[in-house]
Amino acid sequence: MLPPLLEKIARAKVLVVGDVMLDRYLYGDVERISPEAPVPVVAVKEVKELPGGAANVARSVRTLGAGCTLFSISGDDGDADSLERLLGEADIRCQLHRDKLLNTTVKQRVISRHQQLLRIDFDCPASKDACVKLLDNYLKHVAEYDAVIISDYGKGGLGYIQEMIQAAHAAGRPVVVDPKGDDYSGYRGANLITPNRKEFEHVAGRFRDNVDLERKALAMAKELDLGGVLVTRGEDGMSLVEQDGRVLHIPARKREVFDVTGAGDTVIASIGCAWAVGSELGDALLLANVAAGIVVGKLGAATASPAEILQELSAQEG
Repeated sequence: MLPPLLEKIARAKVLVVGDVMLDRYLYGDVERISPEAPVPVVAVKEVKELPGGAANVARSVRTLGAGCTLFSISGDDGDADSLERLLGEADIRCQLHRDKLLNTTVKQRVISRHQQLLRIDFDCPASKDACVKLLDNYLKHVAEYDAVIISDYGKGGLGYIQEMIQAAHAAGRPVVVDPKGDDYSGYRGANLITPNRKEFEHVAGRFRDNVDLERKALAMAKELDLGGVLVTRGEDGMSLVEQDGRVLHIPARKREVFDVTGAGDTVIASIGCAWAVGSELGDALLLANVAAGIVVGKLGAATASPAEILQELSAQEG
């Protein structure tokens, strides 16, 4: 099922739009406690930078084999230069609308012996002018792509999501959204939204069991005219509830988990790529589940390649 799908994905063109950030990892050893405060002293030996947020979604799309373009907003600074360089090296077309009034979002993680000790965030919301320019560019080019992925990290760079969804539908393109915040009304009309359990419960309320989850997700899908709601549940797998009432609970693939960073990005990238080539949602979710299982077995914001996915399938069948 998946090998033919992966072959088709190599011919797809996917547009990713959303909040980008630069993920910076500082690796080092801890051998003493600071004399200034009861905290460990990390002697940094290596610094690594990776595209984060919507940029990691784009990286996941490209790793799966599809052609990918990324639209976003950044500061006009060295961190944006680093993002553009990294995305270029990953063969991702990138159009960053640089805003001189803000700093590029950076998430800086301190890691020792494969354990994250600290994360430091540098955030700055985008201006309305930058959001308008992003929308204008999106409206000009959305019809050139086979599918649209909207990756909302709540950083303020997506001020016109409703207009983006409507434009994609007018062009006959499916839209999958990774949501944030406590108000999902801006995602009205999307083909699919993919909140994790915490995000879903923040909006819909806590659920006791699958029946309760199905009821709440169906109400959300109908109220917001969504094609479906996919709740990612970590070790409990994924649950899909479509507006027509169809339900699918997918167990997580058994694998040692090192880091869940980027798993949600992988899920939305997989579904967007599958939909770009007209795949059924069931096959899209199978691809997403296998790819996410691979990613959580790696450290940091990782991706899953077609070769790794086929190897994982072969190992499971064996």
